[in-house]
Amino acid sequence: MTRPLLICDCDEVLLHMVRHFGTWLRERHDIAFAHESGSFVAMTHADGSAVEHERIWGMLDEFFPAEMERQTLVPGAAEALAALGEAADIVILTNLGDHCRDHRIAQLAAHGIRHRVETNRGGKGGPVAALVADYGNPVTVFVDDLPVHHESVAKHAPAVHRLHLVAEPAMAPNLPPAPFAHARIDDWEGAQAWISQRFADNLPATTKGIAA
Repeated sequence: MTRPLLICDCDEVLLHMVRHFGTWLRERHDIAFAHESGSFVAMTHADGSAVEHERIWGMLDEFFPAEMERQTLVPGAAEALAALGEAADIVILTNLGDHCRDHRIAQLAAHGIRHRVETNRGGKGGPVAALVADYGNPVTVFVDDLPVHHESVAKHAPAVHRLHLVAEPAMAPNLPPAPFAHARIDDWEGAQAWISQRFADNLPATTKGIAA
């Protein structure tokens, strides 16, 4: 029998990132990052002027992988994956460059999370569809904090159950539920129960959002 499949994001789902990125920006560049706003471009220089968007992506490249050790584990994440992994296959699908893959694998392993890791750039719908096919089209749950990826998965892999999870407590209240997700849960105790139920039901997701 084909095991169910969990495809899970990492930053702000398994590991806290924005709070530590903000600390590093202040220390290294004297830049304030209002991460609680939910906007990844809410950055200002000491004089109050906005940081240029092009510079933001460059600073992200500075942070990954050199500063990844700053990141901390989301409460309950490792325990939930350990429990879910007893009955399901798990893939971590993270939007980082390929040069960060080994660093991400080591980083997660240091927190007791040892599963297949795939890096990606852009929308996750195509990679999710490919992973589902690779594992034999099992009942699949996708977990991510960014609405754009739920929309992408809804388009390319509509039978996948989609859970919107934002683990940063300062940011979560300012972010509405992703329109193309089937549910929004921001803690791993609740998320584990929801995912387990999808696996137990052993049914594909109902149509929600845009057609493939």
